[in-house]
Amino acid sequence: MLGRKERDQLELYMCGSLRDLLPDDHILVRVDRVLDLSWLREAVSECYSPGSGRPGIDPEVAVRLMLAGFLLGIVHDRRLLREAQVNLAIRWFIGFGLHEALPDHSSLTRIRQRWSAERFRQIFKRTVTACVSAGIAKGEVVHVDASLVRADVSWESLAVRHVDAIRAENGDASEASQIAADTAKTSRKSGRYKKVCVTDPDASMATNGRNRRLEPAYKQHGVVDDVFGVILDVEITTGEVNEGQEILNRLDAVADTTGATIKVATADAGYAYAKVFGGLERRGITAVIPTKAEPVRSKVPLRQFRYDARHDHVKCPRGQILQPNRTKIPHGRFFASKAVDCAGCDLATICLSPSRVTKAVVIVHDYPALLRARRRREQWGEEDKRLYQRHRWRSEGFHGEAKTWHGLARAVRRGLANMRIQAYLTAAAINLKRLAPI
Repeated sequence: MLGRKERDQLELYMCGSLRDLLPDDHILVRVDRVLDLSWLREAVSECYSPGSGRPGIDPEVAVRLMLAGFLLGIVHDRRLLREAQVNLAIRWFIGFGLHEALPDHSSLTRIRQRWSAERFRQIFKRTVTACVSAGIAKGEVVHVDASLVRADVSWESLAVRHVDAIRAENGDASEASQIAADTAKTSRKSGRYKKVCVTDPDASMATNGRNRRLEPAYKQHGVVDDVFGVILDVEITTGEVNEGQEILNRLDAVADTTGATIKVATADAGYAYAKVFGGLERRGITAVIPTKAEPVRSKVPLRQFRYDARHDHVKCPRGQILQPNRTKIPHGRFFASKAVDCAGCDLATICLSPSRVTKAVVIVHDYPALLRARRRREQWGEEDKRLYQRHRWRSEGFHGEAKTWHGLARAVRRGLANMRIQAYLTAAAINLKRLAPI
């Protein structure tokens, strides 16, 4: 016979635990087995005034609620709390019964502001040490990469810094716009004509490809372990920060967190700078980084000028010596020839600039390390090629996973501190996934 189910349910009677209703392989059930936040209450106690005010949310409840959102890909506070109202798994994970009222979404905002980004970084670092203790991360072979994260701003919020400066000076918007338009072509290369975001000044215009437009973004720098893809370190900067400026700091942070000595570090050609190779050599780290082809901007390219590190001079293609001069630049030194040496040279017409009688070249700091890296690149063996292939799907896989499944494709909130908190919690959630048994 045809069955019938009455849907009216005036009251809910239940005996037992919410855990009995959840499958053992649910992500929150798995993470709960390995998540230890017993240290958190003491760590954040200094952010609260003892004996005064209303009792706040239990710190462990707040972190569990945030982690549940990142594990399930629900990164917005309002949506997370709406989902927690009806999601038994989230209620059980944070320790709330069906009859208990959940915190307001604004409470999570105040907690982030009160704790600051550094305490969320400690939460992330605890997941790293837990993975190292469990043996799923060693910190000996690591992969370094960076990825842009779109800022939470609209195109209408972008303004031109040059226009704002002229408006402040002249007080005439129409005249300022005309002057800015006239000077845009000449000042764009010098950096004086630059778009900024008025609603999120920390975000900067950046792009991940020459054929793609600039967008307001942040940049995430990540270090991934080779064994199981555990994220060993993550940091957020503005989008215009170059990757080469951060790699050595990130590797030092990994060594400090794991307590292990890094033996091999892989990265793409965006990190192939002399200062990077030199820094890795001083740390005893083998670099598996493809070097860039030297740009040819002259009919007599720089590669034909041989630097002699022992005697600290440069020899030109015709054998003349270029000595270092006293001109100081941040990234290297000038080496210049004598006018008498260049006067009778057959290459002078194509080697020298029309207004100069001497040749000057710049040798960057750690240039010998760059030369050694180029020679090593030509001798890569099968192990080096294998490691570089693993770098591409380990590091890029982490960024793809974070953006596709955990909401890091776009910033949820504005400001560098909030972006760092989002990145730390995302990396912590991914590490807990790695650590949780299936």
